[in-house]
Amino acid sequence: MSTLTYAVHDSMTMLRRNLKHAIRYPSVSLGAAMMPILMLLLFVYAFGDSIGAGMGGGRDAYLEYLTPGIIIMGVAAGAMSTSIAVCSDMTEGIINRFRTMNITRSSFMTGHVVGSVLQTMVSMILVVGFALAIGFRSDASPLEWLAAAGLLAAVAFAVTWLSAALGLISKTVESASNKPLLVQFLPFLGSAFVPADSMSPGLRWFAENQPFTPMTETLRGLLSGSAIGDNGWISLAWCAGISLVGYAWSRSLFNSTTKR
Repeated sequence: MSTLTYAVHDSMTMLRRNLKHAIRYPSVSLGAAMMPILMLLLFVYAFGDSIGAGMGGGRDAYLEYLTPGIIIMGVAAGAMSTSIAVCSDMTEGIINRFRTMNITRSSFMTGHVVGSVLQTMVSMILVVGFALAIGFRSDASPLEWLAAAGLLAAVAFAVTWLSAALGLISKTVESASNKPLLVQFLPFLGSAFVPADSMSPGLRWFAENQPFTPMTETLRGLLSGSAIGDNGWISLAWCAGISLVGYAWSRSLFNSTTKR
């Protein structure tokens, strides 16, 4: 077997380990879906009429606008479980056990990241299903739905690598649960809930130049069947950049932490 084959085999083993943990503790996985669902209910039924009227529509129009932002926010929120899981493994001694085994060093982080991405995608399917149940309708074609799923997977992959690095620098599980909060908060300062051009100049500049605004606008365009302009390429560039930074940071931290 080649080195690559061993790495893939070991990564699959670690992936199965993490998926078994997810099945054993379903509340963690469901929590990633429940928060976006609760936010969707709150903003649509508590504020939907007033915000929708301010945007030139009503509650239904605001539901169409809000749903893509809530989905992106849910992807960002799913990062917390990765940070906690990585920190837990690092502090509970399982890494010392892995070091005595003949496994590829990179498989540990790969298993965590891929497992978290799969869990996040399942959670977002639940969120989309709930949005459809309360009245959200999409004009997207099957190809646009597939592109939307690819975008969400790319965002989840990028954010998860960053979250893994945050878990590695955390000394306790409690601190690991707090560090990803900034990532989860960023969609609130974008175009997820209201258009960026309705914000004050300073906040508008920040909203237009942070990563989650083009991601949200790309998903919104795909689900509505409208043009996405340059937002698609900008989103992919952000995802690639965050992924590379998160991967390099995680690899450096993990290698230094587990160095004999």
